[in-house]
Amino acid sequence: MSEPVLRIPDAKVVLSTASVYPESTATAFEVAARLGYDGVEVMVWTDPVSQDVEALRRLSDYHGIPVRAVHAPCLLITQRVWSTDPWTKLQRARAAAERLGASTVVVHPPFRWQRGYAREFVRGVWRMADETDVRFAVENMYPWRYRDREMLAYAPDWDVTKDDYRHFTVDLSHTATSRTDTLAMVDRMGDRLAHVHLADGRGSAKDEHLVPGRGDQPCAELLERLAHGRFGGDVVIEVNTRRAMSAAEREADLAEALAFTRLHLASSRTPGP
Repeated sequence: MSEPVLRIPDAKVVLSTASVYPESTATAFEVAARLGYDGVEVMVWTDPVSQDVEALRRLSDYHGIPVRAVHAPCLLITQRVWSTDPWTKLQRARAAAERLGASTVVVHPPFRWQRGYAREFVRGVWRMADETDVRFAVENMYPWRYRDREMLAYAPDWDVTKDDYRHFTVDLSHTATSRTDTLAMVDRMGDRLAHVHLADGRGSAKDEHLVPGRGDQPCAELLERLAHGRFGGDVVIEVNTRRAMSAAEREADLAEALAFTRLHLASSRTPGP
């Protein structure tokens, strides 16, 4: 009888700099190197280092940790980072990715009140993607909920599979918050799934970003599916460690997330006769 063959895909396991918050972007590079991550995704936000391409390059060179992706400043708290114009933000994110050797820019769909931007978003992202080898991977979001009320905060839609994008990012904390069937969403993304934000959640109205395995999302099942499908994108650990009582506790959470991901991202198959 044939022995199972262990098959490990080309996907890299990457640490989002957001995962060390409230520690700094610089700390994320240090932690990623110490724990054995394959790279970092830079969340561009209010930390000045996250906005400074030369500073990021120096950190990458010093720690030997590549920047694999740049997350454009799409959050409420980053409305004034890299301009107030959302297209300028995406242009600067693309330029940063190109200069740092990153393959992906992660972008959220617009807020509904950004009406002009939302109206042109799908066409505009395609146009920008045609101008570069960097992938613009649009990320699934979720409805905002307060008690019994639900607000659709994103346009054209929080479910990005309802629109035509070249590349997608799937975020499993966001699928938990939106109470979406994660694997069905991944099926709709198909081979346009280019990037994964791995975290967990329990369906709370809050975007929890738990360590994988601590919620009810199919984190292990998705990783095993990616392994069988020879997924070649990046799997980014994007978890919330704000409640960690110490740097050691934070690192323990990030080490656990890395171990979980590497374990389930390896698939075993028994070869045919």
